[in-house]
Amino acid sequence: MSSTPTGTAPTGNTKPSLTGARIKQRKGVAKSQAKFEPEVFRDELYKHLESVPSGDWEGYAASLDKAGNTLEYRKYGDQLFELLILGGLLAPGGTFNEDGEAPSPFCVFGAKSDKLEDVKPYIDVIEKMIRRYKFLQKPLEESTLQGILQYINRYEVEQRNKLAIAVALMIQAGLATAGVLSSLQKDHLAKDDLAINFVTLVFRTYLVGQTIDHLGSNLRKGGVKEWQLFFPQTKRSQPDLITSYFKSPEVNLPQVADYWVRRQQKEVKDRTIARLGELVQEEASVSETIDYLKAQMKEASMQPEDFVSLVWEGLMKAVDWGSRSDQIEGLALKEVNKNAPILEPFCPNARAEISLINTIQLFCYTDTRVLKIFPNVLKVLYNRDVISDQAILYWAQKGAKPQGKQHFLKATEPLINFLKEADDEDESDEE
Repeated sequence: MSSTPTGTAPTGNTKPSLTGARIKQRKGVAKSQAKFEPEVFRDELYKHLESVPSGDWEGYAASLDKAGNTLEYRKYGDQLFELLILGGLLAPGGTFNEDGEAPSPFCVFGAKSDKLEDVKPYIDVIEKMIRRYKFLQKPLEESTLQGILQYINRYEVEQRNKLAIAVALMIQAGLATAGVLSSLQKDHLAKDDLAINFVTLVFRTYLVGQTIDHLGSNLRKGGVKEWQLFFPQTKRSQPDLITSYFKSPEVNLPQVADYWVRRQQKEVKDRTIARLGELVQEEASVSETIDYLKAQMKEASMQPEDFVSLVWEGLMKAVDWGSRSDQIEGLALKEVNKNAPILEPFCPNARAEISLINTIQLFCYTDTRVLKIFPNVLKVLYNRDVISDQAILYWAQKGAKPQGKQHFLKATEPLINFLKEADDEDESDEE
């Protein structure tokens, strides 16, 4: 019976092995398989922070920077931010992990008051740490903040205030998006005005250093749309809930209310223009189209002088402008004549009529293919009782827009002279 020679491959089902060799495990694999010990991480982090004198913000920033060289920030990202914001580790259900350990030497909840000037230094330090360890921004935004916010009902009033200020500063600094606020749109958090009070303080803090448009842009990018979900269920059906709340003397954030109105009007505008185009294509009746438009104007709380411009825009966008260039002018006049009955109900006064004339002026100025038809459009609308002679005369005297003003005044000169003469004759008849 022969033996297997040394160094040759074994036969059958025997697996090859390197006798006496030690296989070194990859560092990443070793870390991933290491035991998850958040309490150990916390204790090691405390050692770095405890030596820093209270109020030494540069010292805290340097210590957190140094700690990242040895502690596993990537693995314990959520726990790191829980310690730096809340001062302790969160257990399931939102309670603090009570193992007898003192709060973190550095944490937002440890700020001496819930005033902006006392909370801001903590966020400045956290921002420096994130700029140094950029991978930390993702867990902060996608998990930690959302996890912390869903338990605001468990925090004390002053702690909630500090957290609201901190969240506002983080969003303002770009450390998180406003989308984290959506975590508050839960019925148990909206109860007793808890969520809306928190969001209000976030807005108020944000607006100390930024404009409402900047805040609005962040809210839009973060997908925070249905603001009524921050309010208790019993209040959500109240008319003008959001505008009346932010304009109330107790809240006194009228710029937020005005932004909300503008945003709602834009949404209504986009929706209305799109639907108006569909109604035109479907050849819906004039009465059906007018009823729809009136409902939209009411929903958006818009005045006729603002809404009539929207109606014109929607009607013109519904036109198929693919005709030959020499037919465009005739097509435009045909459409104006056809749609005059739809425009008429939204010109109930001189302000609305002048607004429509200016809208048409800008339309013709922007699309040079219809530049020449401006006087003819006014004639059609005048003959169809959409706009009055007094509105046209006022526009010519002092109401015209600066865009192409001289051209349009020159082009409408015959019409203006005709209306003036007719007006003079009427005055003579009355005498």
